[in-house]
Amino acid sequence: MWADALATLENTWWGGEAIPSYLLMGGWVLCLGGTPRFDHHTIWHAPMTVDFTRPSPFVHDPENPWVQKFLHLYNRMTDMAGYDDFAIGRPPILPANDLISMHLGAQQFLTALIDEPDWMRQAILTGARELLAARTQLHDAIRGRHHMWYGNAGWMPFWAPNPFEGCQSDVSCMLSPEMYETFILPELALYAGAFGALWYHLDGHDARQHLPRLLSLPYLRVLQYTPTPAEPPNGPAHLDFYRQVQAAGKIVHIQVPKQHVEPLVRALDPARLMLDTACDTPDEGRELLAAARRWMNAKG
Repeated sequence: MWADALATLENTWWGGEAIPSYLLMGGWVLCLGGTPRFDHHTIWHAPMTVDFTRPSPFVHDPENPWVQKFLHLYNRMTDMAGYDDFAIGRPPILPANDLISMHLGAQQFLTALIDEPDWMRQAILTGARELLAARTQLHDAIRGRHHMWYGNAGWMPFWAPNPFEGCQSDVSCMLSPEMYETFILPELALYAGAFGALWYHLDGHDARQHLPRLLSLPYLRVLQYTPTPAEPPNGPAHLDFYRQVQAAGKIVHIQVPKQHVEPLVRALDPARLMLDTACDTPDEGRELLAAARRWMNAKG
């Protein structure tokens, strides 16, 4: 693993505003008491059953063996990074709302929101506080040893000069705006209160119903969108959506193939645009950066 990390960093040309970083995706194991399961491509969690007459079982245990294993990996990566050789990235810890939906399964989770709303709202908020403690534990483990201790968005290479928190609610594609207000926004507000600003991953067309509410949040600074497989990929097909985000004063973070860079640079406000792309060679990357400057200058 360590050899792979160093080889990846040393053999990548970090062009434009890219910050050399290596993300430890194993943060999914900080899962509020769930049991992680692994394959070669992802991590998921074994189903859990709950008694709604008892307090929520979704709590963070810092002594959990999986938590300790990840903390060991995170400390080891910090040692490799030194004070500022490269960013190790914020651990990709899922929010409580998505974790609890995974532990219960979508059907039981959605049913419980209706049948046990007070229990579920408290469980999500309590889980969020537990995860905030977990994030703080990991920050404290490297603060002072690593210049960019706050890292980036976690599982996404977005870096900022000030601390922020990355968040999401993939389960929100199945929630009404009223349910989003009740069950999801209190968790977002908790993280914003602790870190000051949020980067938000919006997952798919069905979650876009929450866009007006998200764009109204003063602490939301960046929005990243992942289209569903049924939609066109990120690029010119979503220009109206990107413009809506920018018109609200937010940065739009777009993972985009290199052939779509030009139309987006020409059409969007560069001050609120973060394009995440890749080229095959450093020379190709330099040419793309030079062209992007020309396209922006041509806009006047």
